[in-house]
This record gives sequence, structure tokens and C-alpha cells, in this order.
Amino acid sequence: MTQHTDVVVIGGGQAGLAAGYHLRRQGLDFAILDAQPTPGGAWQHPWDSLRLFSPAAFSSLPGRPMPVQLGEVYPDARHVVEYLAEYEQRYALPVVRPVRVRGVHRDGAFLRVASDSGTWRARAVVSATGTWWRPFLPAVAGRTEFGGRQLHTVDYRSPAEFAGQRVVAVGGGNSGAQIAADLAYDTQLTWVTQRPPRFLPDDIDGRALFDAATARRRALDAGRTDTGGVASLGDIVAIPPVREARDAGLLKASPMFTRIERDGIVWADGTRAGADAIIWCTGFRPALSHLGPLQLRGAHGHITTDGTRAVDEPRLHLLGYGDWTGPASATLIGVGRPAREAAREIATFIAG
Repeated sequence: MTQHTDVVVIGGGQAGLAAGYHLRRQGLDFAILDAQPTPGGAWQHPWDSLRLFSPAAFSSLPGRPMPVQLGEVYPDARHVVEYLAEYEQRYALPVVRPVRVRGVHRDGAFLRVASDSGTWRARAVVSATGTWWRPFLPAVAGRTEFGGRQLHTVDYRSPAEFAGQRVVAVGGGNSGAQIAADLAYDTQLTWVTQRPPRFLPDDIDGRALFDAATARRRALDAGRTDTGGVASLGDIVAIPPVREARDAGLLKASPMFTRIERDGIVWADGTRAGADAIIWCTGFRPALSHLGPLQLRGAHGHITTDGTRAVDEPRLHLLGYGDWTGPASATLIGVGRPAREAAREIATFIAG
């Protein structure tokens, strides 16, 4: 059976819900297709101690402030899942789940969305699948020879399963710092970063980062030089667990190693460290395999956009993948503005 609608949104996490909110305000008919069986998107799957970088009041989707979590300044992932589920219900967003989209195809005046639960034909498509589902692992010599356990951020849950073990945590971003802080007390931790970790001042959190990202995009759009803003001060938000481990002297980073052996890692000068496990906190890439049939990727695998709209397929918008689809659009607070702009553009396109 083929269903028809104005817009199909692919992904029912924070970006998909923000898109749904603004599409509803534009009076459009739409469906949100979510591969997850329950609400909450990727927030259902992170490590146990994950915290937001901003207080609840500054971590909200459009139209509905996130409630404060009792006794917590920085909400945990469970609180975010509850908020997203309530948001979806509050606005009666038409989420269909579980639906796994297999491909988006051109079909005359429509885009055809093929899935394991049927086919949708739409005048426009919003891709909001995020990055969690496509973890990145760097090419390091000997990685396949390691005899211990290797896992990515997406697989890590808690330090309990590594208690007493020699653990190498790789990555100098926020996830690397949070997981290293999580492991610092119960394991023999080696924290490895590509460059020395740069902690933001303790009084700066995600609110300032969002403001800096917005100012950066405005400057670049106006042809002005990017000054770096708050981001020039550091990369890692010192939320309380990270700050405590850092101040206790437990977050001392080593430079990146050059190869892996069966029982550990080796630096360029020949120094070795034994390891029972390596946790790769090395980031993600956009999960865009469903857009393959449209053949939009350039030489470097990137889809060129003007705002959120794909330049080579104006019926397609990409939302929530990072600054290239809107300032801080991969964050709860940042996705609202590009979602609003995308919905307005789509409404104008359909009306035209």
C-alpha cells in the first residue's frame, strides 16, 4: 500500500519532532517515520551517566520548555527521553513506528519513501536521522590485531563492566571526557587525545556554546571572518562529574598512539601501555544511507545544502546533523530555528 502526504519526516528523535511541530504550524499534512519502537530517539541508548551540557530551561524544543529534573542542574538521558515522549504526545505528532526507511527515490513530482512498512509518496522529505547510528572508528595500524575488547561510545554503558581492568579511552571531545571521568575511579585508565584536552571555563556550559554557534553562522553568512567566539576557549564542557575527576588529577591525557598490538598500544617513541579494552569516543558521521538513491553526495561524501535544503534536490531538507544544517542543529535547543526555517520553505514550495 502506498500512502500520500505533503511531507515525510524520516527520524522521530529531537530533530524530527521539532520539524513536526513547525510543519503542524504551517498547516501541512505529514508523517514522521521512526525506526525506534518507542519515543526518545538516540537518547534511549547512551551510557548510564550521560548528562546534558545545559540546564533544562536551555535544552528545550520549540513550544514546550523542558521541566527541571528534581535535584539536578544538568538533566540525565532518562529525563530527556521522558520529555521527548511527552512532547510527542502533547502535540499529537503523527509518528509511525517502528518503520525502517530503506530508500528515498524520485518519482515524478513526488519523492517516494520506501520502507519495511510500506511506501509513502510526498511533495517533500525532511531527513532527520542524526548521527548516533553511524559511529566512526579511525584507521589505526593494528586495530584488527587487538586481543582485548573494542567498543565505541554507542556500546559503552558503565564502568562496572571494566572494574580493575586496563582501559584506553580514545577521544578529546565531550563524550571522551565524560566517559574517561566515568572510568577514572574504578579502572586503570589511559585517556588518549589527538591534541591536549581544552576544558572550557567552569562557568560556561551549552548555553554559551549555542550562542557562539549562532553568532558564528551569522558572521559567515554575512561574509565576516569567524572569530571563534566561546569555542576558541576550549572544547570540553566541565559538567560536575568531569570537573571533579579533572580536579582530582584523574583526567591526564596522553597523546595519540601510533599503533595497536595484541595486548596494548604503542606510541611513536616506542612506549607501550597494556590494555584489556579500548573505547573509541571518536565521534559519528551522518546516517544518510537512505538517501543513496538520490545520488546527492559530492566527491567527499557531503550533500551540499543551502540552509537545510539540498541544493541538488530542493524537495529534500536535512535537519539536525550539525552546523552545516543549522547552527548547533544537533542539539535540543539548536534544532528549533532550522526546523522552523525548513517548514516555512517547504510550505512555500508546496503552495507554489
